[in-house]
Amino acid sequence: MKKIILTIVLILVIGIVALASYLKLVLPDVGKAPELKIEKTSERIKRGEYLAMHVNACMDCHSSRDWSLFSGPLIPGTLGKGGEYFGPEMGFPGKFYSDNLTPADLKNWTDGELFRAITSGVDKDGRALFPVMPYLYYGKMDKEDIYSIIAYLRTLQTIENAVPNSKASFPMNFIMNTLPEKPQFVKRPEEEDRIEYGAYLVNAGGCIDCHTQVDKGQIIPKLAFSGGREFPMPTGMVRSANITPDINTGIGRWSESDFIHRFKKYEDPMKIKETDIAEYDTMMPWTMYAGMDSTDLRSIFAYLKTLRPIQNEVEQFTKNGTR
Repeated sequence: MKKIILTIVLILVIGIVALASYLKLVLPDVGKAPELKIEKTSERIKRGEYLAMHVNACMDCHSSRDWSLFSGPLIPGTLGKGGEYFGPEMGFPGKFYSDNLTPADLKNWTDGELFRAITSGVDKDGRALFPVMPYLYYGKMDKEDIYSIIAYLRTLQTIENAVPNSKASFPMNFIMNTLPEKPQFVKRPEEEDRIEYGAYLVNAGGCIDCHTQVDKGQIIPKLAFSGGREFPMPTGMVRSANITPDINTGIGRWSESDFIHRFKKYEDPMKIKETDIAEYDTMMPWTMYAGMDSTDLRSIFAYLKTLRPIQNEVEQFTKNGTR
């Protein structure tokens, strides 16, 4: 009997070691970085800046934000420097830091390596990236838009900023190697096809991530876009809004002009108010999304109105000590 038990234990140990070795040594497996040399035309850079600043909002996580002002607008002079922290206190399985996207760190990256990282979640050295950087969505964009973002990143001012290494907790340090996947690119829809184009923009912005509740770090599909995901703020807990077309708890009663106005009200930086320590604040980078073209906002609204209405009353903010 002892021999049988020892044999079973040995088999289990060998199996665990083999699985761990596979996860660490074989994965992620998304292929080599492509050979790319992206032409930095003025059109590409302009499109890339628009996406990185106002749609994909890459600069939101890769810059510093001024939390003395509502919604934390970007601090001038920090564009792309990285170092923003995402840790266990925010529900993440480890300690993660956004990379420095200025030439200080990217000068030794090829365009192909950047392309693979953005669309597949694998860095220059073949290591998996945790999807706080939403590569799973970027891999479903048009290649041309990704090229434009890379062209824009190459124009950023160099900022020396030593960013700490990210470190996933166990077992995520093994699991995250299974997360990168080969991209499934699409052609950017024509702007005239408002619903399809809106769906494209919503994917590019990763809206579903913040506007859906999560379980163990994974969004709950049946609650997609119904809001309620929690984000701790210094003064309390903010929760994302329900953006499904539910009449009572979502945007079902909103008009197109209501939707556009909600974004454009933060377009003028001079009108952004200082945040009192006891006031409601939000993680939503309104000052970045306010720069989105009104045509794009109309398309996003058109798409959101096609979603399945989900009744979910969200208490958007709870001050510390009130519960």
